[in-house]
Amino acid sequence: MNNQHPELFRRNKLNPILSAQDWPYPINSVFNAGATRLADGTTLLLCRVEDRRGHSHFTVARSDNGKDNWRIESRPTLQANPENFPEEVWGIEDPRITYLPELSKYAVIYTAFSRDGPGVSLALTEDFHSFERYGVIMSPEDKDAALLPRRIGGQWVLIHRPVSAPRAHMWMSFSPDLHHWGNHKLMLEARKGSWWDANKIGLSPPPIETAQGWLVIYHGVRQTAAGSIYRLGLALFDLQAPEHCIKRGDEWIFGPQEAYEQRGDVDNVVFPCGYTIAPDGDTIHLYYGAADTSIGLATGSIDAMLEWLERHGDQSTATLSD
Repeated sequence: MNNQHPELFRRNKLNPILSAQDWPYPINSVFNAGATRLADGTTLLLCRVEDRRGHSHFTVARSDNGKDNWRIESRPTLQANPENFPEEVWGIEDPRITYLPELSKYAVIYTAFSRDGPGVSLALTEDFHSFERYGVIMSPEDKDAALLPRRIGGQWVLIHRPVSAPRAHMWMSFSPDLHHWGNHKLMLEARKGSWWDANKIGLSPPPIETAQGWLVIYHGVRQTAAGSIYRLGLALFDLQAPEHCIKRGDEWIFGPQEAYEQRGDVDNVVFPCGYTIAPDGDTIHLYYGAADTSIGLATGSIDAMLEWLERHGDQSTATLSD
């Protein structure tokens, strides 16, 4: 790491912490896991697992310390169900977990791979054994979605990323019941030109609620002559009007650097879908897909990210696309 740049996330020395060789049944790869810390302190990952057809499903892995000695379910936890949910015909991908205290349930927002492209689907669970599927809540082409943990103004809030060629921005939608969505608002635009986050951005893990606002880790895709590079950036949004961006960092904060991030089924990708926060309320463990092949762990500080945004964030670039 170039010491002239702050290191907001430190990679775990055990990385990658999970890969296909750890799995109890034959798979191609494991990556892009949703994460949560259970009441007993156990870290639960809902891992995206890809088989050799290229179709994905979800499998739970648990660890007492969130780093090693993972206990992986012996069979898939949640599989595509195209007979009842035809939008899942080519698998389910990229789960993001939000605990909803009002319902005493976990919301799993995931991508359903339909014949018309990716759409946003929702399932609720209390125990990660049984799931109440809501089906598609945002039609294709749409993905990179997560719920806020509480209602704002009486409405549930969904962040998602519809695609309108040639660019893709982050949007926010509202619902009274988790079924019917509307009042769609643009919350963050992809920039233009040679920026690291030009043309296509999307939510990475669910937003983090802080006293200063909703702290969002998002990904940007840089197109180069050698292909795409997926990196992470930071933005901060108003607590009561979460579509309003307070600050947005100009620079990326975390990108593919190690061999397992630079080479895999899809080169040059770091893509987190989940995190856990330690009991101190500040230490964050970020779980990310590495090159669409394995899962890595990086540890940082919420306070350090907010401090970095204070120094490197600019409200004038929050929604401008130039």
